[in-house]
Amino acid sequence: MAKQSILVGTVGQGIMRSCDSGETWQRVGISQGMHSDAVVRAMANNPHRPEIIFAGTDKGLYRSEDGGEKWHIVDSPLRNYSVWALALDPLATEVMYAGTGTPTPAALFRSTDCGTSWEKRPMQAAEECPNVGIPRVTGIAIDPTNRENLWVGLEVDGVRRSTDGGDTWETVNGGAIPNLDVHNVAVAAGPPKTVFVLVNDDVYTSTDDGASWKAIHVRQTFPWRYPRGVAVQPGNPKTVFVSIGDSTPGRVGTVMRSTDAGQTWQSLNLPVQPNSAIWVVHIQPTDPQVIFAGSRYGYLYRSDDGGESWRKLWREFSEISSLLWIPR
Repeated sequence: MAKQSILVGTVGQGIMRSCDSGETWQRVGISQGMHSDAVVRAMANNPHRPEIIFAGTDKGLYRSEDGGEKWHIVDSPLRNYSVWALALDPLATEVMYAGTGTPTPAALFRSTDCGTSWEKRPMQAAEECPNVGIPRVTGIAIDPTNRENLWVGLEVDGVRRSTDGGDTWETVNGGAIPNLDVHNVAVAAGPPKTVFVLVNDDVYTSTDDGASWKAIHVRQTFPWRYPRGVAVQPGNPKTVFVSIGDSTPGRVGTVMRSTDAGQTWQSLNLPVQPNSAIWVVHIQPTDPQVIFAGSRYGYLYRSDDGGESWRKLWREFSEISSLLWIPR
């Protein structure tokens, strides 16, 4: 089996990196260009050049061009922000989006030159909100059927939508999605094309670009009620994975899978009970059968068969906030 590089972004321990599929691990240190004790909320890489990786941290955006061995901070307005979410257009890879938030203002930035320069877009967000104070962007989704359509989730300030690549925005709050505590967003091409909005106690879906929404009612259909992460399987646009737990940080969790764009769901069996909610689930187009999932308190799981079976990796981490793997 080919080796992979695995990167685990943590809250306060920077990035833990393995170059041998998880057999050994090294913490990315200041000698490699990233600031000490970094909070790494998000990571993304270029699907055509997977060794180019971006990391959103509490001190701005970092870039690596060698698979995570060396890093440098991107000199841009993002240096003044805590970066919580990243999205890279899988076709027009020169286009990227970054979302910011707590403790800095919640905002949305766009790059059209492969992440070299960034411009703030006119997305409005609350200055303060319940439970978290200053809100944060927790998810950015690019519609795979129309890449001008963007969906952004904010914790705790609801959903924003753009139909022109981020130039203008509308608020999608209230009504069918009364809960403003948005944890993530995704768009599955389907059919039917389905927008997913994860809030702290349910998942909402729309098959008409947000004109109407349907609740999954996770309290009745999931084993636990707290959704957090979401990933659409590349090359299989009706298959969606959602990470869940009993609460935050929680005592237990699992990964849910839908193979019909969110109509029905299956709870996947993890070999070792998590020590907290499953926080992150990550898939790469290089090999969509390889899936990683991480619990909030540091358990890392891997599946090589699209979620049918899993194993827990031996290394345990501090709080996991993001995951990424790339081929060696």
